[in-house]
Amino acid sequence: MISETTTGDALHPGFASPSEPHEQRPADAVSGALAAAIAVAAVVVAAALIVVGVSVPITALTIAGAALVAIVHLLACGFVVVKPNESRVLILFGSYAGTVITAGLSWVNPFTVFWRQTISLRVRNFQTDQIKVNDSSGNPIEIAAVVVWRVVDTARAVFDVEDFEQFVVVQSETALRHLASEHPYDDYQQGAISLRGSTDEVRHGLQVELQARLHTAGIEVLETRLTHLAYAPEIAEAMLRRQQAEAILAARKTMVLGAVGLVQMACAQLADSDLVELDPERKAAMVSNLMIVLSGDHAPTPVINTGSLYT
Repeated sequence: MISETTTGDALHPGFASPSEPHEQRPADAVSGALAAAIAVAAVVVAAALIVVGVSVPITALTIAGAALVAIVHLLACGFVVVKPNESRVLILFGSYAGTVITAGLSWVNPFTVFWRQTISLRVRNFQTDQIKVNDSSGNPIEIAAVVVWRVVDTARAVFDVEDFEQFVVVQSETALRHLASEHPYDDYQQGAISLRGSTDEVRHGLQVELQARLHTAGIEVLETRLTHLAYAPEIAEAMLRRQQAEAILAARKTMVLGAVGLVQMACAQLADSDLVELDPERKAAMVSNLMIVLSGDHAPTPVINTGSLYT
């Protein structure tokens, strides 16, 4: 298995690959139906030569028929069957000979029969394990993600990495760790990107980084999404209390802002009407009472004054 440190350094921006990456190209192939028809015709001709050569007898015809049968047998090794959304990577005497991606029966160089690898081009899902990592604030969190990917360059997948499926596993976990360490779990600062509050930004960032890492293996990342995000058990309770305190504080701020607006509106309407005139002391008392009523957690218990305004 490739170590996390080694893989990350190898894919770091600016890293120069020790060899030129391979590029997928189509293999030299002909229609399998046409090749099969020629092979059948050659077998019929070979059988006729052998029958005539044995019955006459003419040794040259018999030898020619046997040689034709041997040639047809060799050429028959060039037939390959490719299923939909699959491919066949061909190697000829140690060199990359191309990739067959056309579904159906095809005929290729028969000497590639010794090394033909089937690579699926279907879309695949991979879900990482739940890993524990520290976020940018140093808090331990648990995080996991799902990666939707497919092979788009079979030459890179086969020749540029040891095992492209294992490569996806290691690089996905590495990119996820790096992403979690760059952002805080929660948005403690206004406008900051957080793992919990900035879902789209985090998903896009993970996809971009993972695509850069998997480009070496000829893999396209179609989608990434976090499937698990939580504080580590040892700090979960403390962080829950912190979130509750922040929620209460935010609610209090909203209540106070609303209460101030209502008090200002009440004072303005009383000043514009002739209903009652309040001196500064009584106005301050009224403002105090209104703020208590509007900002309190419980319903107020009214005190009815049966006397005059100043008694």
